[in-house]
Amino acid sequence: MIVRNYEEKWLCRSNFVDKRLNRRAQLIQERLQDKYGQPLSKVFKNASELRRTYEFLANPKTSFEKIVESSHYQTANRVKNLPLILSVGDTSFLDYKKIKIKREEYGPIGNGGNGLILHSSLAVEPNSGQPLGLLWEKLWKREQKVPGKEKRKKAKGFEEKESYKWVESLKKIPEILAEEHSYDNLPQVIHVFDREGDISEVFEEAQKHQNCGVLIRAAHNRSLSEEEDYLWDYVSKQPVQFEHEIQLPKNHKRKKRIATLAIRFCPVKLRSPQRLKDTESFNIYAVYAEEIEPPEGEEPISWMLLTTEKVAINSDALTMLRWYTYRWLIEEYHKVLKSGCQVESYRLAGESMEVLVGFLTPIAADLLRMTYLNRTQPDSSAETILTPLQIKVLAAESLNSKRKIKQKLNTVAWAIQEIARLGGYLEHRKNTPIGITVLWRGWLELISLCRGWSLRERLQNHLDF
Repeated sequence: MIVRNYEEKWLCRSNFVDKRLNRRAQLIQERLQDKYGQPLSKVFKNASELRRTYEFLANPKTSFEKIVESSHYQTANRVKNLPLILSVGDTSFLDYKKIKIKREEYGPIGNGGNGLILHSSLAVEPNSGQPLGLLWEKLWKREQKVPGKEKRKKAKGFEEKESYKWVESLKKIPEILAEEHSYDNLPQVIHVFDREGDISEVFEEAQKHQNCGVLIRAAHNRSLSEEEDYLWDYVSKQPVQFEHEIQLPKNHKRKKRIATLAIRFCPVKLRSPQRLKDTESFNIYAVYAEEIEPPEGEEPISWMLLTTEKVAINSDALTMLRWYTYRWLIEEYHKVLKSGCQVESYRLAGESMEVLVGFLTPIAADLLRMTYLNRTQPDSSAETILTPLQIKVLAAESLNSKRKIKQKLNTVAWAIQEIARLGGYLEHRKNTPIGITVLWRGWLELISLCRGWSLRERLQNHLDF
């Protein structure tokens, strides 16, 4: 099991009216945590368990929102002593186009896909970049296109549009945090969004909350309220304050590399669009990072970051850049959800799939959290992430391999390295950090070893008796 104890079980606060649903939800959670990413026929022990799971997923009393709610409260409890947290938001498309039956229970997602849309807010510790868990999620499907109906789309109110998700996260997260804090003692939350989140309503909403801020990569060259100029032109005219190197991870557009950035920053006053009747302008700060001499054939980095946080000196601008790079964490979370938990591999009716997704998203977030604990808290006790049985099995496996153990026993660093080795990590690659892929494979192998160990102990006790 990924989590160490019942305090960490995110379904402990689920409250279905029917107690049988509570027990069934707990069982499904435990089975999926032990065998995530596998077909449901292999996850559950027998035909009866599998049948009752299908019944639970299809039960109208269950929903994605009810399943994930407790994991959000768990994250709120985890961050309750932090004065400041980041909430990194992003959207991912879950594609189920291979499902031929009940396709109408899904919706179009572009490029011929058919599926669900998941928006997530991942809590991150601002100094170390340690993922802390999911604070809020929203799952929905688009309506199937009907000829002649496209023209009516523009008449929708803002709260009915998909873009409302960015504002909705600003509203919902304080409510979730208030379950573990008083409203007068909420931590400050800085929401980190990519270009899709660059909408004026987000800045307007941020102004309404005392402990709320935003850091957004600009998508629009907005006009400025007190300058006869536009955002990009105005900020580009400011002097370069300093240069800074950052590590860019590999993605589908670029290779991993170190980029040298020229940094400019200044206050700006953005003119509010006419649709916002009660707001004339937004007083914010802009941090503009442009890559200097990128490698041949590589697209240069150009980030125009807009934030409600004060940026007065170089260290302030560096903080904004560092926080923005944490946005990549949620892309890693989506990778774990899709490749590790295999969320797109299941074949269920739409509403049943939504409930199943609710079980898988906290598992993916927990895997991501464990991965980064090795980088941010390597000397912490292994007991913070493992059960006594798991530690015992890992120690036995380490001794059995006859390898020289470099890490201090019973630390997070030792545990993560041993789990990664079970997942195929090659130790001779000293410059290669332990990645998420080998860890999720290793977790499954560890769970299998623990199951065998428990069976042997049970048999031994039976024979001794």
